[in-house]
Amino acid sequence: MKRIILILVSLIAGLHGFSQGLQFEKAEYVTRREKLMKECSDGIILVLGASSRPDYYPFVQNNNFLYLCGLELADAVLAIDPVRKETILFAAVDDWHLRESATPKDLVTNPREYAGITKILPPKDLFTLLTTSTPSTNSTPSTPSTPSTNSTPSTNSTPSTNSTNSTNSTKIYTCFLPEELPRECSGEKAGSLNQTITNNPWDGRQTKEMQFVEQLKNKVPGAEIKDCSKQIHNLRTIKSPAEIALMREAGKIGVEAHKALMKATKPGVKEYELAALFEYTCKRLGAEELAYYTIICTAENHSDLHHHGYRRTLEEGDFLVVDAGPDLHNYDIDITTSFPANGKFTPRQKEIYEACNAVHEACMKVYRPGITTLQCNKEVAELLEKQGFDTKSELIRKFGAGFGHYVGMAVHDVGGSPRTLEPGMIFANEPLAVFAKENLGVRIEDTIVITETGCENLTKGIPRTVEEIEEFMK
Repeated sequence: MKRIILILVSLIAGLHGFSQGLQFEKAEYVTRREKLMKECSDGIILVLGASSRPDYYPFVQNNNFLYLCGLELADAVLAIDPVRKETILFAAVDDWHLRESATPKDLVTNPREYAGITKILPPKDLFTLLTTSTPSTNSTPSTPSTPSTNSTPSTNSTPSTNSTNSTNSTKIYTCFLPEELPRECSGEKAGSLNQTITNNPWDGRQTKEMQFVEQLKNKVPGAEIKDCSKQIHNLRTIKSPAEIALMREAGKIGVEAHKALMKATKPGVKEYELAALFEYTCKRLGAEELAYYTIICTAENHSDLHHHGYRRTLEEGDFLVVDAGPDLHNYDIDITTSFPANGKFTPRQKEIYEACNAVHEACMKVYRPGITTLQCNKEVAELLEKQGFDTKSELIRKFGAGFGHYVGMAVHDVGGSPRTLEPGMIFANEPLAVFAKENLGVRIEDTIVITETGCENLTKGIPRTVEEIEEFMK
């Protein structure tokens, strides 16, 4: 009983402890904002925070807002002014908002000391800041007009000038792409919302971000509204030492959870049992959430690379691809393991697995600063040929090489995929192939950070060779 209580206390602390203060030192956030000021030095930057929730899920902040100030406060807007070198938080800081988002009262009493925030003003003063040189805490801006729902604003569109203040030369930067919340990826979310809401004939609304753009055009006539999504995303692609250290800890949790799942796998076990075990292990070890739903591909489901139905009971001869990772303090890890359900490879399973693992290991040997995708492919092929692989064979060509997607505050982090590697980049090394007619698939994936001289595997410690897997699963 005592052990169970300790585990529960540890889990609760992991779920809520990090929101009681900044995840990183104040200087980390100040540096990030200073870098963004240099990128958008000719205007004021506005970053929308996440809204209060209407349900019984806990409030969670969006990634860009967290990245720039670390605050979990709901219904807030961050104004970063490169000219005055200051950051103003527009937010309600009443007891309800502080309690809803588990925000320390120290933020209200001393925001500069707590988070490097110059001051906190009521939300209604935001448009006053944009239309006057000195925002007044007593002024009440006029009610914003209703944004259009029949058009999609463009970054090149001409702002409204139907106001007496048409000579306003203000330049305002804000994010046009939709916010990222847990288990969301900004680019993927943008496409989904465009299809299901904006271009839906039965809906037609714009996203929250584009409605905000319309409000800015109406409330600050003549202002030039520019998208700063790319500038923030570029900053997020290069991780700081503090971010790397955090993701290294997240990697350790993911490794232990994958090992626990592998140990529990055998014919007769249900897929949903394995998914539940993975999530339990991650949270028991301190992760607040999963980075994404646990993917388990077996039998005919190998063709669905993101399968998460959990409807099968494992059978003799099944081969699993398990793609899963934890979220620790808003940072994700991406890991995939592939192994036989009974712990013993068939000759065919061994053949395709060893080819995949050879590509995976060769990539690790060539990753370094300055290397491009083409160089990586060429050098990996040379290493494989020295090992006796026919790099022109269909099997090897199926797995390919190169760099996968970025990993960070989202599992498919902003920035897409690297073109040329730089120190601080964190991405997935994930060769994969599917053999649908054989009910087989293989994917080997680790989360990698580029160092000054090469690379580091943030998810090392998983049995990877055929021999290691068979010994581990005995």
